[in-house]
Amino acid sequence: MASQLSRNFAVLARRAARLSCARSMSGGASVVDPQKGKVVSDKISMPDTLGHSVGPERYELLAKLAGNEDPFEMNVKKRAKGTKNEPTLIPSLYEKRLVGCICEEDATCINWMHLHKGEPKRCECGYWFNLVEVQKVDYTEQ
Repeated sequence: MASQLSRNFAVLARRAARLSCARSMSGGASVVDPQKGKVVSDKISMPDTLGHSVGPERYELLAKLAGNEDPFEMNVKKRAKGTKNEPTLIPSLYEKRLVGCICEEDATCINWMHLHKGEPKRCECGYWFNLVEVQKVDYTEQ
């Protein structure tokens, strides 16, 4: 009998805690419209591809709609002059980036190196690379 009472008390305590948490979370916060930004008009109820996407996929689709075909700076970059005074500039949103250099046209392997912001680095083939900062664009507010 005592174990049954303690079980019932535990269930009631959990239930009361859930209700108080739910009340406190929904009390002062405004309600988020789940369809905002997902559908083009009020007449359409089912979102399109952009409406279903989230995270990096949504960022990429919004960037392409804004005209940026390479939002993550992943396309192949041509080497510039490559001297110490005029290195090939590699864009990055972060403090460091992994870069691959194909030293010769017929090379069967890629020479990988880590570039750090503010530190020019020389590849095995003699070309210099430098990391430059790129400002992140928020495509959701356009």
